[in-house]
Amino acid sequence: MQQNQAINREFLDQRPGATLVEFGAEWCGHCQAAQANISAAMKAYPNIHHIKIEDGKGQRLGRSYAVKLWPTLIFLQDGVEIERLVRPLSEEYINAALSKLR
Repeated sequence: MQQNQAINREFLDQRPGATLVEFGAEWCGHCQAAQANISAAMKAYPNIHHIKIEDGKGQRLGRSYAVKLWPTLIFLQDGVEIERLVRPLSEEYINAALSKLR
C-alpha cells in the first residue's frame, strides 16, 4: 500500500494495471471500521496496487473523483474507473469489486 499526498489525477489516469484508490482520513470512524475488511480482501489480490489518499477540505484529487463520503474505494483498470464502493460494509463487497480488475 502506498500513502502519498503527491499523487495526482494525471498519475492515476495513466497508471497501468489494476489499482485500488482509497479515499479517507485517519480520524474518520467509518474509515477505521473498514480497514480490517479492506486489508483482508486485499490479501487475496497481491497484484493490485493499493493507494491510500488522505482526503479533506481543499483536496483536489478527491474532488476530481466526486468523493463525498469516506471511505470511498475507487477501483481502476489502466486508469479507468471500473467500480466504486462508498463505505463498504463487508469484505465480500470489496472482494466482488476487486474480482472485476485484471
